[in-house]
Amino acid sequence: MKYFKLIYLSVFFGIVSILAFFNIVFSYYLNLYLNLNTYIYTFIISIFLAVLFYYVKSNDEKKITIYEKILTILLGYFLLPLVISIPFYFSIYNLTFVNAFFESISGFTSTGFTIFDNINHIDQSLILWRSASQWIGGLYFLFSIILLIDIFDHSFKKSLTNFLSFNKSETFKQALKIFLFYSLITILIFIILSLFEIRLFNSLNLAMTIISSGGFLPSNNLSNILIDNSQIIIMSILLLSSFFSIFLIYNLIFTKNHNLNFFNEDIHLLFYFLFLLIIFFVFLNFENNFSEIFLSLTSSISNSGFSLNNSPNNLSFIFLILVIIGGSFFSTSSGIRFLKIYSLFKYSINEILSYSRPKNIYINKHLFSKDSFKLDEIYKYFLSVIIFIISLFVLTFLLTLSGIDFEGSFKLSILTIMNTVNSSMFGLSDFSFYDLHFITKYYLIFFMIVGRLELLTLLIICKKFLFKN
Repeated sequence: MKYFKLIYLSVFFGIVSILAFFNIVFSYYLNLYLNLNTYIYTFIISIFLAVLFYYVKSNDEKKITIYEKILTILLGYFLLPLVISIPFYFSIYNLTFVNAFFESISGFTSTGFTIFDNINHIDQSLILWRSASQWIGGLYFLFSIILLIDIFDHSFKKSLTNFLSFNKSETFKQALKIFLFYSLITILIFIILSLFEIRLFNSLNLAMTIISSGGFLPSNNLSNILIDNSQIIIMSILLLSSFFSIFLIYNLIFTKNHNLNFFNEDIHLLFYFLFLLIIFFVFLNFENNFSEIFLSLTSSISNSGFSLNNSPNNLSFIFLILVIIGGSFFSTSSGIRFLKIYSLFKYSINEILSYSRPKNIYINKHLFSKDSFKLDEIYKYFLSVIIFIISLFVLTFLLTLSGIDFEGSFKLSILTIMNTVNSSMFGLSDFSFYDLHFITKYYLIFFMIVGRLELLTLLIICKKFLFKN
């Protein structure tokens, strides 16, 4: 294993140890001693691994390849949740290893599936730990985008840097920028929620959930937390923080050249959001309950997935489509990504028109961009859609074999691959993960990781091992 891999994993084990220490202090402060020892075990193990990985040296000075970067990130998606699962496994709730690992993977991938039937009966320190697992998982996902930036198209890369390739200093610079803004936005969300008279404990948990586009809640349902319309509206608006790029605020404040080309993706997302808002308000506001629909809308496009009890489940198909589309490339949301689907659609229309009107010239570029997107980028986008469809049918088939009805299997497969929690707006709020067979849980664990890894990376790994050239 190269030194780079060890340093990368060391940093995140260090963050896990900090979160475990925070839980220890929180437990002592509120006299919550039931699961205190589990956080002490987690702190000791995580800080030991962080120090061990940091000081293990390697004489191999070769430049790390894209395959090794992917394998490093994949390794982290298994090792880090293993340590995160310690408080679940050794808690007073007698969870099996599969259930503890399932809960930690669900949090780390910001999915939100839970094996707990009643969150209100869980120790507050463990509720906080669940939310923290989402927070560090969202940060890990953003870091993985930086590491794998070379396999994505140049238009996304240009919104970050003018470098052709990231060296160590540029990688560190962008990672530090992500960490600072990720942390600051989390604090800002916490303060705003507190100002709207949401309980401090709930505000802290929701802040970590919102920024990571996670699905874990500090209560059995969101209706117990959000009481009035003002709280619902502000919650809906804050969910957009994981829909738009995490660099949006930074670029607006610190970028000297504020041209439309630089904000290409976020402008497209803004028009996409406003279009959806108008459609939902004018045509789908059947019972004048727009605040509930607004929350479901922002929760869907940000891939969080939670909703209120009275959310209209007759719109579940539309919400699932929005979940599949997703948000910004540089956000913690999942999905295929809106700009990819828009690019594919525009390219397909231009191809059709070029055959019907061969004398005309059709340029494949976005509305607010000066650069045309290249053909190899279109191939990547199309491949992402194909892989999603294949993954969807494979997981649906496996879940159907496990005894889940086809409709439930199909919806659950979409939510799993898109790392979105099951809720009432999808008609799956009463689905019990605890009662699933352990093999079915491993299916879901695998596809939760697949959904977070950007599906294209799996083909790159397959290419490495199946083809010599």
